[in-house]
Amino acid sequence: MVKLSVIVPFYNVRQYAPDTVKSLRANTRDDFEFILVDDCSSDGTLDVLARAKRELPGAVLVRRERNGGLATARNTGLDRARGEYVTFLDGDDWLAPGYYPRLLAVIEELGCDFVRADHVQCTGRARSVHRVPHGRRGVVLDPRAAILPADRTTPVDYAYAWAGVYHRRLLERGLLHFTDGLRTAEDRPWIWRLHREAESFAVCGLLGVHYRRGVATSLTQIGDVRQLDFLRAFDQVVEETARDREADLLLPKAVRTYCAILAHHLGSVERFEPPVARKLRSLGARALRRMPQGVLDEALDSMDVRRATRLRRLRRRPAAAGAAA
Repeated sequence: MVKLSVIVPFYNVRQYAPDTVKSLRANTRDDFEFILVDDCSSDGTLDVLARAKRELPGAVLVRRERNGGLATARNTGLDRARGEYVTFLDGDDWLAPGYYPRLLAVIEELGCDFVRADHVQCTGRARSVHRVPHGRRGVVLDPRAAILPADRTTPVDYAYAWAGVYHRRLLERGLLHFTDGLRTAEDRPWIWRLHREAESFAVCGLLGVHYRRGVATSLTQIGDVRQLDFLRAFDQVVEETARDREADLLLPKAVRTYCAILAHHLGSVERFEPPVARKLRSLGARALRRMPQGVLDEALDSMDVRRATRLRRLRRRPAAAGAAA
């Protein structure tokens, strides 16, 4: 029986993949498997992974014939996972030695559906600790109750799939797969669905994942049209939450978060290519008009004047004919 399946997508990260694989080697156990998904890399990443398949205990190499993006690559790994528990790592990040056995011990002791963990953010040589935004730790909690309040940062805003571990029963219930084809913000519908539909979770203070920021090939650093997938991701969050039995309670949080992310992108619109910036404004205007208008009014009233004014101005903007997400 495989105890833990670790799903690690790689795409053109030849510079970082050796460190990632080395850190996995420091987390091996006889009942662990490491599903290395090459998402059609073209820079030599596959050579690193082929060597890892031979040298890393428990390694399984899966090659995608077409690049599908992070969400689709993770789904490819989930379809191959055999473990009682599942976790994720990105191909340009790395782990502290012995982290996975410690993380597994936490969820086995607590017996909950999933556990969320803190992480270390690495930007160049700078290091900073990022905590799960929840005060209660080491106890089993109701994930639905942790979504609110609407005007504060909560665990659904800490949307890193690799910052935790998940019981297989979530996979069997269809809660661990990502929306195929989303190129960015793929974790957002995913974490909301987990918190709405899972039965139990916990937060722990383990620090083991080192999350590399500022990678040149990351979509967060590239101002092309793929960045606009955040609109599709949050449309999904709002649509699914609107169908929830507690929609009246949860929608204000979903809409306010969507507005905050949209305002953030509008505030740094100069990093986008000009056609993408125009499309962002057009699609953003349409997105605001799709939201439940009463809930949107309340969300804008609760935001600071600068962001609220930016969004109200966009809301009044005519959407360009034919624009599509």
